[in-house]
Amino acid sequence: MVHGPSAMDFKMKKHLLLTGGTGLIGSSLTRQLLDKGYTVSHLSRSHGKDPRVKTFLWDVHKGQIDEHCIDGVDMIIHLAGAAIAENRWTAERKKEMIESRSKSIQLIYSLLKTKKHRVKSVISASAIGYYSDRGEELMTEESPPFIDFMAGCCVEWEAAVDEGKQLGLRIAKFRTGVVLDEGGALPKMALPVKLYVGAPLGSGRQWIPWIHVQDVIGMYLFAIENEHFEGVYNMVAPNPVTNKQLTQAIAKQLHKPLWLPNVPAFLLKLLLGEMNTIVLGSTKVSAKKIEATGYKFVYPEVSQALKAIYG
Repeated sequence: MVHGPSAMDFKMKKHLLLTGGTGLIGSSLTRQLLDKGYTVSHLSRSHGKDPRVKTFLWDVHKGQIDEHCIDGVDMIIHLAGAAIAENRWTAERKKEMIESRSKSIQLIYSLLKTKKHRVKSVISASAIGYYSDRGEELMTEESPPFIDFMAGCCVEWEAAVDEGKQLGLRIAKFRTGVVLDEGGALPKMALPVKLYVGAPLGSGRQWIPWIHVQDVIGMYLFAIENEHFEGVYNMVAPNPVTNKQLTQAIAKQLHKPLWLPNVPAFLLKLLLGEMNTIVLGSTKVSAKKIEATGYKFVYPEVSQALKAIYG
């Protein structure tokens, strides 16, 4: 069980710097942190629009960062990273996906080494891509990484974050599953169902480690507010579902029929190339470690999560 000061103790004095603060998770986390009374700053490639959030500019590719971004900061939340499923995985795109995650945090660490600061903790995203396609095997935080691009990307990402241990920082990492929210992956999964052409992908038996966005935010807040929380944790709901089960749950919530046969795996491989592992890979992931800390899931069942989103 993780113990620590109350949320009230933290929010009165904590200043958090977020990378990736304008993304799906970052924007939602920022709003909740501000509502709780935290001071929040962003590191971004462009100026922000929220007057409550001070934005500092950086360019990871050029190795440029505003040195004042860490002034008065107690904790860094590292969410930055090029989208996994936005473009085909060309060699150039793969490089961008890795460097946007690893070089970005290394750029911050370089600044921490040369400038006086009070940063004590780094809480970072990672991904269940660390395990990749593992069939029916249940993955825990102790499971070894797979050997493919996505797993390699996550290994480099986590290794870069762990460099902060040499600076005496508390490090916590969340291997995040498929986040269910009004944005992100869910609308893309739901659109064919809404158009009456929904169907499971491939065999439909591949496991999907999902999580509702409210539990994603809940876990970050849990890590932020407990100074002794550290290490790596799977950020997934305790009840994974197969692709077929998730498709059926979406159809049931939207009151739409499923009548088409499964989308053939060979077609998805043809359309997506190497990126097909995102939809055809099977990753069954355990949430027991995060549950053992005392974190209580708001949405442990996928039907509850979908009802909250589409309710």
